Amino acid sequence: MIDRMLGAARLSADTYEDVERDTGATGQALLIVVLVTLASFVGQMLAGEEIDVVRGLVLGVIRGVVSWAMWALFTWLIGATILKTENTEADWGQLARGTGFAQTPGLLNVITFLPGIGLVIALLTFVWTIAGMVVAVRQCLDYSSTLRAFFVILLAFIPVLILNAIIFTLTGGS
Repeated sequence: MIDRMLGAARLSADTYEDVERDTGATGQALLIVVLVTLASFVGQMLAGEEIDVVRGLVLGVIRGVVSWAMWALFTWLIGATILKTENTEADWGQLARGTGFAQTPGLLNVITFLPGIGLVIALLTFVWTIAGMVVAVRQCLDYSSTLRAFFVILLAFIPVLILNAIIFTLTGGS
């Protein structure tokens, strides 16, 4: 799993092809999503944010997993239908594994509390994760176009953002 995480962080197309094919890697992708959520939570705590630890952890993990699953779903629906190519053949699990591994750079969120560079780290982590998502989607949907993969991610993000806003509102912003 560590080798795959490093490959995903290096934006290796071969790594994303490997996790796309390995149905047993779905659990690993889920674990990465949970670890990234925990890293972000720890970073927030170390930054001095007032957080109800139990509620924050539980809701954070739930939101992280639901967001990942929904983004994989919308990515699959959009990428395999609306923006499908003649080579596109994929299922939700392939996108879930690819997008889960693409979140690997988010582990760096644990150090976003560092004064002066925390915001830069958060921004770089976000951009790096999006780049991983682009590679994952391009490989999982068998696209030849990186730009097409980027647009799939962008379009899929809209309903995920709306759902997250609803969840955030319903849970009282915690």
